[in-house]
Amino acid sequence: MNTNQQASFARRIPPWLLAALMALIAVGLVAFGIARRAHNVADLRNVAAEESVPQVQIISPAPGPATRSITLPGTIKAWSYAPIYAQVSGYVVKWFKDYGAPVKAGEMLATVDAPAVDEQYESALADLEVAQTNYQLATVTAARWTALSGTQAVSQQEVDVKVADAAAQKAQMHAAEHKVARFKVLESFRNIIAPFDGVVTSRNTDVGNYVNAAGGDVGARGAADELFSVADIHEMRVFVSVPQDYSGILEPGLTATLTLPQYPNREFKASFDTTANSFDPQTRTVVTELLIPNPDHLIWPGTYADVHFVAPMDHNVLVIPEQALLFRAEGMQVALVGAHDTVHLQNVKLGRNLGQTVEIVSGLQRSDRLVLSPSAGILEGEQVRVATGVPGIAPQAKFRAAMPDAASMTDTQRAKVQAAIDNGEQ
Repeated sequence: MNTNQQASFARRIPPWLLAALMALIAVGLVAFGIARRAHNVADLRNVAAEESVPQVQIISPAPGPATRSITLPGTIKAWSYAPIYAQVSGYVVKWFKDYGAPVKAGEMLATVDAPAVDEQYESALADLEVAQTNYQLATVTAARWTALSGTQAVSQQEVDVKVADAAAQKAQMHAAEHKVARFKVLESFRNIIAPFDGVVTSRNTDVGNYVNAAGGDVGARGAADELFSVADIHEMRVFVSVPQDYSGILEPGLTATLTLPQYPNREFKASFDTTANSFDPQTRTVVTELLIPNPDHLIWPGTYADVHFVAPMDHNVLVIPEQALLFRAEGMQVALVGAHDTVHLQNVKLGRNLGQTVEIVSGLQRSDRLVLSPSAGILEGEQVRVATGVPGIAPQAKFRAAMPDAASMTDTQRAKVQAAIDNGEQ
């Protein structure tokens, strides 16, 4: 159809029909727009309604582990330890035992030249001879005067004086005997001996050094240190500060495993001996003493040790992740999800903190469903949407709820846990 034909066809269409067509097209466009807008508004309302209901991850309380291990620092000390000081003043003539030397009780460690003590001992012996002679003379004199008692040759007063003088001389003789005994003991202290079987752990003197009575080797500033120290290491004492919440396990029969830095691939067994029965108010710990045999003398006094305890736990107590707790003015709470997906804020009572999980003493049942990480603004009766399980979120938390804290696990256990988390195991 050419241009002339089109113009002729247009002249044959009535104007009213053309106007009606145009109006119909306009009405259709308006209706389409209104319908499209209503559909969009409905979609927005649905999205808003859906977004207004928070989506939550649901977990269940898990039974606590039967045992929990804890590792604490410990200090190893000798069964017996004795710092040995000099009891006489003088100069060291010779020492016989050096560092690390085994010794027997009574064995010589060193000798001290004490001329002043020698002179005092000799003087005490001389005083004793004088006192003995005076006592003998006073005894004879008293006997003679007593024989003359009742005669006109002597008075009773003179007799009594001679008898009393004999008694005084006897007392003087006894005093001189004790003085001799004292210096005789001091003479024996010239020999420094070991008090018990053990090992010499220090020697703080040398030949020619001056030592002080009731002290030790005199240093440049006049301070006195012990000459030797001897330790009995056939069995060792392990001292460890146990936290208050673990004090219930401290009873006879408890054992612990020790690892030492110098023996990384070896473990030592220790047994419970005693405890201080008192907590340190600064640290809330109790000093506990363990015993460990040391027949080969592999363990030395002063060694640092990692002490591993295995503490029994109540398997009926439930545990949950820490992030499931709500800290509210009403106390500690968790957000439970009911049958109609509504929230109930439940008060709970906490037990011990297990690291990433906590014990729930009361307030929860094994069948309860609770929100894993509730928001701080979650309300009682609020409607929620339960999300399906996502590997690595809820399963991970539930898995960790039943296992000990990471600090107390071995490398093998930690590797297994990490592999389970990576695979999404529950």
